[in-house]
Amino acid sequence: MKPKTSWKRRLARVALGLFGLFVVVAGAALLSGWRAFGRSAEAARQERIERSPQWHGDHFENPQPLVNDGVRMLTGLFAASPHTSPDDAPPVEKVDPNRLRTPPASGLRVTWLGHASVLVEIDGHRVLTDPVWSHRASPVPWLGPTRWYDPSIALADLPPLDAVVVSHDHYDHLDMATIQALAATKTKFVVPLGVGAHLEYWGIPLERIVELDWWEKASFGTLQIVSTPARHASGRHLFDQGATLWSSYAFLGEKHRVWFSGDTGLFPAMKEIGERFGPFDLTMIETGQYHQAWPDWHIGPEQAVRAHGMLRGNVLLPIHWGLFTLAYHGWTEPGERALAAAEAAEVPILLPKPGQSIEPASPPATARWWPSLPWTNGTDDPIVSTKVN
Repeated sequence: MKPKTSWKRRLARVALGLFGLFVVVAGAALLSGWRAFGRSAEAARQERIERSPQWHGDHFENPQPLVNDGVRMLTGLFAASPHTSPDDAPPVEKVDPNRLRTPPASGLRVTWLGHASVLVEIDGHRVLTDPVWSHRASPVPWLGPTRWYDPSIALADLPPLDAVVVSHDHYDHLDMATIQALAATKTKFVVPLGVGAHLEYWGIPLERIVELDWWEKASFGTLQIVSTPARHASGRHLFDQGATLWSSYAFLGEKHRVWFSGDTGLFPAMKEIGERFGPFDLTMIETGQYHQAWPDWHIGPEQAVRAHGMLRGNVLLPIHWGLFTLAYHGWTEPGERALAAAEAAEVPILLPKPGQSIEPASPPATARWWPSLPWTNGTDDPIVSTKVN
């Protein structure tokens, strides 16, 4: 007769098995994602990084540090909307390349491609923001948030670009495969301090990389691109948090001005950006992936409308929604809340379908292209960034 195995021994075996599984999965992720993790700055680049006013000791820091509520991050999982992702693929407008060969009559046109990817045509120049064409926002192809629909235009069908602008190095904004595909073009890449090390590692020539600190600018013919502050963070793995900078950008053309938020919470210097570079014909501000547990990381719809006013914006384009599930709210909620807040503040707003091109000077009537689903309003679930007067 075999001796009985004690419950403690059985539990130890289960724990050991789970630990072994974790080691296998972590090892597989490390091996398959190694190149996507990017590369740390070498000595010359690091010297410039450490001269930045935003560098504090061994990392970049915000003037108003981020507040996180770890407990609410965990408990929020149990109160997540049942509609965080669409049941069916949302309607997408396929981009006809011929459309982009005809310059906009007004001189300013934007094509929202989902999340933070926007093709901006401004006064004869083309800028692409935070391009992500991969199936997942992840270092590995088998794990991580998946996109809800295919790209509405192939990278090869894009018109010639003056610049690709990257706000920071998180995976839903800096996608290795997309960057490598764009390496075959002649475009330049405008990135925050430190991010150039990733691009060089992935094959982008140094002469095509422009790294900027906050308030620095680069010129592309008559277009100026200015790196402006943002309130966020960076990092592609556990050991490089804050090693690179994060930025928003002002695009200053001969006749038009556009502001791109990247990822940000609300912060006081938005008013300074508006005073120095506004008024903006268009502000493109993130409105999705918010929660009260991380109010300084993502601004939320109502504060996006407030930021639009601080920036001296004319027309608002909500971005950073409609492609990936990265938070607990319903997938249609950012659109609903942004529309409600803009109407209450009498702010002109654009809510295009993914792939739709719009000239802010002559926008179509605002129409909901998403289904009617339950959502929580800003009064019942306010997102309020800290340390903002």
